[in-house]
Amino acid sequence: MRDATNAPMTYRVTIERTATCPTAVVKANTTRRAFPTLWRVLLDEVWAFLRTRPGLRTDGHNVMVYRYDAVANELAVEVGVQVTGSFESAGRVVSSALPSTEVATTVHTGPPAEIGAAHDAVRAWCAEQGRTLSGLSWEIYGDPDPGSGHFDVTVYWQLA
Repeated sequence: MRDATNAPMTYRVTIERTATCPTAVVKANTTRRAFPTLWRVLLDEVWAFLRTRPGLRTDGHNVMVYRYDAVANELAVEVGVQVTGSFESAGRVVSSALPSTEVATTVHTGPPAEIGAAHDAVRAWCAEQGRTLSGLSWEIYGDPDPGSGHFDVTVYWQLA
């Protein structure tokens, strides 16, 4: 990935403690290859549910949670939205939560298609620092800028 000057994008990775955050999600098992065509369907299902539950979502953002099993070559995902609290499941939409945990994190400011570079940066930084990752990661998508439509994505990797 490159910045506006065509120089390689650099990421500032930090260690933080996250707070528990309730989410409304659809869970699925998929592959890395299939996920790009699946996430929109899952997210649309959550938003359709939220439109029927006024007040469950106030200023929450889209979230995507990943657990990759390299042995099975399977990706367990939760695709959804931050909400105000837990709720009774409806169809495939279930109540879940982002964990309270120690993470390595960075912010991706480029095109969403290039978000993998932020994940690569966090993993590389952790390896350099001797920090072990648990295998759980997630993204929180920021609000779009009204003028440009650009939005930042914060990437989190749980530390073991």
